Amino acid sequence: MIIPEPIENEVKLLGGTEGIALRIANEDKLAEQSTIHHALSSTIRLKILSLILVQPLCVCLIKEIMKMSDSKLSYHLSTLVASGLIRREKKGNWIIYHPTEKAEKYRVEV
Repeated sequence: MIIPEPIENEVKLLGGTEGIALRIANEDKLAEQSTIHHALSSTIRLKILSLILVQPLCVCLIKEIMKMSDSKLSYHLSTLVASGLIRREKKGNWIIYHPTEKAEKYRVEV
């Protein structure tokens, strides 16, 4: 295979293609990032995450603000929980959604 000399030299310095392959994240980390990117790929979920970053909220308040059905909201909240960006906390009869530390770096500024 013929490749440009400057690239060939850099690849050699990195330990060849094997050395490059060792410098990328493992499958578990890539899968985690994929889940986060999926969760953030929806403007609806970004808006829900933004609300929860302002203030932890119960489902009834999120539903009122978002103006969506229970089933649709449940799907989006479950996706955000699965990504590790938000967490559920049961307080009596209520479930309160809180941002995780991981969520903070995805805050969308006004």
